[in-house]
Amino acid sequence: MNLKLDHISNIKSNTLQITGSKSETNRLLILQSLYPQIEIENISNSDDSQLMQAALASKDEVVDIHHAGTAMRFLTAYFAVKKGRKTILTGSKRMQERPIKILVDALRQLGCEINYEKDEGFPPIKILGKDPITNKVSLAANVSSQYISALMLIASSLPEGLEIKLEGKVTSVPYIKMTLSLLKDVGISGSFENNVIRIKPVKVLSSKNIVVESDWSSASYFYSIVALSDNKSVTLGSYKKNSYQGDSSLADIYKKLGVETTFQNNEITLTKTSVSNQSEVLKLDLSNSPDIAQTIAVTCFGLGKGCYLTGLHTLKIKETDRLEALKTEIEKLGGEVVITENSLRLSPSVSITSDIAIDTYHDHRMAMAFAPLALRTALYINDADVVSKSYPDFWNDLKKLDFKVL
Repeated sequence: MNLKLDHISNIKSNTLQITGSKSETNRLLILQSLYPQIEIENISNSDDSQLMQAALASKDEVVDIHHAGTAMRFLTAYFAVKKGRKTILTGSKRMQERPIKILVDALRQLGCEINYEKDEGFPPIKILGKDPITNKVSLAANVSSQYISALMLIASSLPEGLEIKLEGKVTSVPYIKMTLSLLKDVGISGSFENNVIRIKPVKVLSSKNIVVESDWSSASYFYSIVALSDNKSVTLGSYKKNSYQGDSSLADIYKKLGVETTFQNNEITLTKTSVSNQSEVLKLDLSNSPDIAQTIAVTCFGLGKGCYLTGLHTLKIKETDRLEALKTEIEKLGGEVVITENSLRLSPSVSITSDIAIDTYHDHRMAMAFAPLALRTALYINDADVVSKSYPDFWNDLKKLDFKVL
């Protein structure tokens, strides 16, 4: 499905309810499968979370998680310790190009039996569930935090728990802390000190009811919309000030881009203010929140403001190579972008080319990050229904703000 977004002069102030966090939901779904005493409210309606639920309920030997990267990582660990369960875990063509070796090697350290069906280091993988032979594992810390969280989520179900030693500088610390906080919320003890994570074993949990906070990554697109609007506001629910999600850093980041955040009654209201230091290049280290890099880069482009974003090395192995994709699409619109393996530099611009078709590369965040530019120019979004991966209601919610989605 390809969409046209007509140029609009401004948005309508409105209140929107955002779906539950995909990151929190998928962690809690693994824990619920290990401990049925857990009940979950405000579950994400994303494709990824639905695929996770289907995979956990499946009795089939072949489990296909399509484009769901989180599900691939978390389920690799989950099935690896399901004694006697044989599973072939596979996914889309792009998923079969995304590395899994570091996690597989870590699970093999524990004594798990995992073999590659095609290319070494990549899905699909064949898993024979086994009890671990040790409770200690080590892995590189500067890789996707999902590898680490995958191990943390199964740790309490192991007879002796698990000690995870992280080697080197840790990437995406907030996601590790999110996992640890959710474990504690359901009654599982754990610690994260001096690059060592320790999770204690638990056989049975007391009944728990957990409410998933709405998704901060999804909120980022409305920060961008308000930043590009003229004296308007948007209210989003349900959010909390002391969030587990690293992307809640949006509230501080977007102050520099002319958006004020007000917390009240489990809602956030985003209000347009003035951009501070328009001529100053926005410099950010996003190693703790790389998923909002696309949104920030496009916002800066729409504002005609330069930015220099670092800490982006994990974007190379997402649904697409997001750095290359950003460079290509922004330059189609008339921008100037320089990328490295870890960074993106956007030069200030004075104009935006109209009626450009944005390619999304099967990446939900590409579609949603570029949509706010309708406040600056008419554009097309190719393969627009890719947003269902994390935010199925996105286009309908834009219409509630008076976007012309055709």
